[in-house]
Amino acid sequence: MRVRRPRLRAVALAAAVVLAAAAGVAAAVGFGGTDRGTAAAGTTPPATATVTRQTLTDAQEVDGTLGYGSPRTATARLTGTITALPDTGTVVKRGGRLYAVDDEPVVLLYGALPAYRVLEPGVEGADVKQFERNLRALGRTGFTVDDEYTDSTADAVREWQEDLGLPETGRVEPGRVVYADGAVRVESQQAATGDAAQPGQAVLTYTGTSRLVTVDLDVDDQRLAKKGGAVSVGLPDGGSVPGKIESVQTVIDPGSGGAGGQSSEAETKIEVTVSVADPAKLAGYDQASVEVTFTAAERPDVLTVPVAALLALAEGGYGVEVVDGGRSRIVAVTTGLFAAGRVEVSGPDIAEGMTVGMPA
Repeated sequence: MRVRRPRLRAVALAAAVVLAAAAGVAAAVGFGGTDRGTAAAGTTPPATATVTRQTLTDAQEVDGTLGYGSPRTATARLTGTITALPDTGTVVKRGGRLYAVDDEPVVLLYGALPAYRVLEPGVEGADVKQFERNLRALGRTGFTVDDEYTDSTADAVREWQEDLGLPETGRVEPGRVVYADGAVRVESQQAATGDAAQPGQAVLTYTGTSRLVTVDLDVDDQRLAKKGGAVSVGLPDGGSVPGKIESVQTVIDPGSGGAGGQSSEAETKIEVTVSVADPAKLAGYDQASVEVTFTAAERPDVLTVPVAALLALAEGGYGVEVVDGGRSRIVAVTTGLFAAGRVEVSGPDIAEGMTVGMPA
């Protein structure tokens, strides 16, 4: 069988899983002679390494930002004058005033479905049920929480409007309420008191109230981000706290125009939100840079060799050059996890402590 001498290629690994086709395969070798496992007599590699048994971990450390998660924007739906805005850092809960137009409140309610139409008797749908759940949570009674807006619902709404100082119409305009997943923290003001409110105008940005870490990953690193996965968050004081991946979403930065006609291209990122197991350890930090360690895979108690020791066999698959005394032989191996410049190997002819060939 034809034998081809090793032809070396450079390997670039940064604690990441690497496809076998790009794993820095060091050579293409065919077994020669009558002994299938023995290389040509007298050949020895220019350098060697040892087969080790260890826990191989595919982990990566990425910069993150400690804050309250990604901000969202509250936009005006009513026409008039903005007469009240909350200060940055203010926490607004269900039923509270998020801001005011013409001295009438725009109210925060909880839910995932945005307000998109007028609610009045005769209207039916999931948005009705969502609103009625909020009305009940605010202590209003006399109606059934379902997907039908009835006269009974309208009566409860009139009582609610009276307490808010609103005209008692029994109808709910879409610009009168803003839905969020829960209580919100005001991130910034996007308008000023006295500004004219116009539909679509940004009024303020807000986040949730829980301390969260936000990380932007390259698309190539998406394997690291699995919802519910465990991470470690490194704090500015050198300590660390366990964390959990709460959400993973693809975001597109559309780019922007620059000076001299230069513009940046749109860029796709994977936005990861991480919660921490012990929020008390974040006391004293408002917004700060942190280091998040993601672990994509871990293989305990496996045999490993440097990736550069791998040889691509002409017959298919991979092998390593085992050195014993002044002679060497090629043995086939099965590869597993690639991480931190090493690769998991297994096979009947490979064992801990063996010496394998390496490129110079």
